[in-house]
Amino acid sequence: MSEIPETPSGVLWQSSPPGSIYDYIRVASFSIGPDGLVDQWSRRAVELFGVTAEDARGKDPVEAFMPADLRDRGHRKVREILDGREWTGLVPFRIPGDGPRGAHGTPGPQGTPGTHGIAEMYVMPSETQSGERAALCIVVDVRALRRIETDLAASQAIFGQSPFGFLLFGTDLTVKRANRRFATVFGGNADDHRGRTVHDYLPRPEADRMTAALRKVLDTGESVTDLEIVGAAPGAKDRRHWSINLYRVHSGSGRPIGVAGLGIDVTRRHNAAREAASARRNLALLNEAGARIGNTLDLEATARELLDVTVPGFCDLAAVDLYQGLLTGDEAPPGRWGSPQDVGYGSGSAELRRVAVASTVPDHPVRVGKPRTSGDDAPAGPGTPAAGPAGPAPHTGGELCCDEQPIQVGAVHRYPFNSPCAGALRTGRVRTVPGAEGSLVQSTLVVPMVAHDTVVGLVQFSRVKGSESFGERDRALAVELAARAAVCIDNARLYRREHERALILQRSLLPPGDPEAAGLDIACRYLPGTVGSEVGGDWFDVIELPGHRTALVIGDVMGRGLRAAVAMGELRTAVRTLAQLDLEPAEVLSHLDEIARGLGAPAGAQQSGRAHKARGPELSEVYLATCVYAVYDPVTRRCAFANAGHLPPVLVEPDGRALLLDVPPGMPLGVGGEPFEEVQVELPEGALLALYTDGLVESRDHPLDEGLSAFRSALTNRGRPLEDVCDHVLNTLDTRHGEDDIALLMARIQGLPSEAVGDWRLPREPRSVGRARELARAQLTAWELEPLVDTVELLVSELVTNALRYGEGEIRLRLLRDRTLVCEVWDAGLVQPRRRRAKDTDEGGRGLQLVGLLSAAWGSRRTPRGKTVWFELQLPDGDGTAEPTVDQLLSMF
Repeated sequence: MSEIPETPSGVLWQSSPPGSIYDYIRVASFSIGPDGLVDQWSRRAVELFGVTAEDARGKDPVEAFMPADLRDRGHRKVREILDGREWTGLVPFRIPGDGPRGAHGTPGPQGTPGTHGIAEMYVMPSETQSGERAALCIVVDVRALRRIETDLAASQAIFGQSPFGFLLFGTDLTVKRANRRFATVFGGNADDHRGRTVHDYLPRPEADRMTAALRKVLDTGESVTDLEIVGAAPGAKDRRHWSINLYRVHSGSGRPIGVAGLGIDVTRRHNAAREAASARRNLALLNEAGARIGNTLDLEATARELLDVTVPGFCDLAAVDLYQGLLTGDEAPPGRWGSPQDVGYGSGSAELRRVAVASTVPDHPVRVGKPRTSGDDAPAGPGTPAAGPAGPAPHTGGELCCDEQPIQVGAVHRYPFNSPCAGALRTGRVRTVPGAEGSLVQSTLVVPMVAHDTVVGLVQFSRVKGSESFGERDRALAVELAARAAVCIDNARLYRREHERALILQRSLLPPGDPEAAGLDIACRYLPGTVGSEVGGDWFDVIELPGHRTALVIGDVMGRGLRAAVAMGELRTAVRTLAQLDLEPAEVLSHLDEIARGLGAPAGAQQSGRAHKARGPELSEVYLATCVYAVYDPVTRRCAFANAGHLPPVLVEPDGRALLLDVPPGMPLGVGGEPFEEVQVELPEGALLALYTDGLVESRDHPLDEGLSAFRSALTNRGRPLEDVCDHVLNTLDTRHGEDDIALLMARIQGLPSEAVGDWRLPREPRSVGRARELARAQLTAWELEPLVDTVELLVSELVTNALRYGEGEIRLRLLRDRTLVCEVWDAGLVQPRRRRAKDTDEGGRGLQLVGLLSAAWGSRRTPRGKTVWFELQLPDGDGTAEPTVDQLLSMF
């Protein structure tokens, strides 16, 4: 029973579990009547001895429970007790041999038959209702007492000597007991903490969490493990981390009496976990940087990729500055400081350009470094942004540690000489700059971007207040991130330099401006690949041939970079050389094939087919190219084509239909072993001929067939000037994919009119020389070219005479007038004339010297039926050649 105050005037008695020491020890009672036999047997006695009340009543306790050798002594003690004497002592007992039995003969709840024990007994004399003497016996199991003593000693040792803090909270959540370890951390003696609450130890938010957890454990009985609590010990500034385990404590009867809490200081473990998490974060950042930084060859894009990786994962505010000379392609060493002749000598760093910023702070300027007053630093050098008018600055990601004013992206500026940024650029070492008073920024890492021992720029990482400050690991990570970006930027710079040089080389090898040709209106375009792709080997050429004929060439060297550009230059030079020999298109490609096969040969190797086949792949590099070579004659409007693996030419007829010319594609140049076929095509007046490379009609997104169809559709628009047609084609097709360079050569057919051609056939007789002079004079007079009559008569006379003396068959004389005047003499002889210097004693041999001296150009070529000897003169309204001097004329005789 327990008493609970109910009113000021009384108490309320109620039944409840004892909740005392008696819940843990085994106490029993029974009474002995005047006859010395058991007359009352309590329930606790049933539990202790394992004998039911029915079996115990009426029995002699000595005979029933004591060993035989102690029974005599036991009987004496019983008689003394019945005589009125009290007795206390230890009494051995045993459970009867029949074993504990219930009312129906079932085994009792405790023990086994014959079990021995020791009981501490207190016997008090009593009287019956009739006045007879009896006894009341109180029995305690000594074994249970010994266990309690052992458990109590063990509990005291564990509780007092535990290296962990231990608290016992009562049902009112106040501290009932604390161990010495807890008192060592929080001060005082263990007893001083009785009656306190968690609010006396922890900040309010953490104390409220702890109180809620205690209340939950007390109410539900569910244990709480590894509850992390953050606080500070008395007198300490550093925050500590504790892991708390809570469980409900019960009395022997099972009634909750409080909550036990075990606290372990896990600050070191927390710091180690934080370090491990930081290392994992840094490793993840490095992995992300390796995957995202340097995916393009654009310097500014690489800088933006660096900030995309670091903001907000590593910092809250960042900016990248690159040397202006690096971005403009200046070959001067980056970071060069001003010379004494410079206006800004000693004023600060070399010029830099702000190429990227990133920020998570609100859109207003943020000062990171220590604010500078007038005179703190040297005056800003040229390019330093001047202070603008009052008012909010545009958002640039914040004002960084060395910026007097927010710097716009793209602005060129300098850092003052004494600024941390200038110092980092000079030394190539990272610097930590604390935030200014009143600034949102806590600190900034100023990291130079170093690649191959060269500083290419500067990156600034800032963290706002409230974030974790930069540590040594962060500094190392910042240096690594900046170095990776710097290497990518330097590689992009080197590639851009190589790309630009290759592009310059390639453009220098292409025809300058818009080439001109007799009987053709020509327009051409060349588009290089983007900076992200290497320069290709596409080229085209327009070559003037004798007789106002024109060679149209387009080709593509397989491969990229400087190697392809150099190979293209060698092939283009070879084409021009072979064209001057006036060979047929198929012959030109055959010679080019041999040249291409020899481009990768080791120095001094034979260029024969046998030598080429003998060379192994380790001794030669394969150079392959495709090419279309066409020769157009404006007199007949016939064009001879030969193709070496290139895309077929497109002919747009006067009615607007666009056709792919059926020119047999041979093997690419450099493969060898196969002859090239030649096709003659008569081109209509006003038709349009287009030669192109695969970059115009093919890309990853557009297959070749689709590109050819779109190209032919774009060419069907008639009536436009040829330049406009080129622009229309490039604007219509997908030419901005940047995967390959593009070459386009277009020619509109405009044959020589019949009145610009004079063509005669002369018999093989001496009178033909005079007849030739007469025909030439008449034709020149008709063309109003009288100033050229005398010269032409003289030269025609020389060529016809040579045809009569050294040639064969019928003689043909042809005069062609276009931008120049061309005279051709044909015969069936195969022996071509050779110019030589006549000796003083020679009577002849000076005719070709005279032709070479008086004409702008001359030569000979083979034809299917013989040869042609020709000369060319400038028209009088053009840049005519100077008349020969007397000495030049006399030197021939």
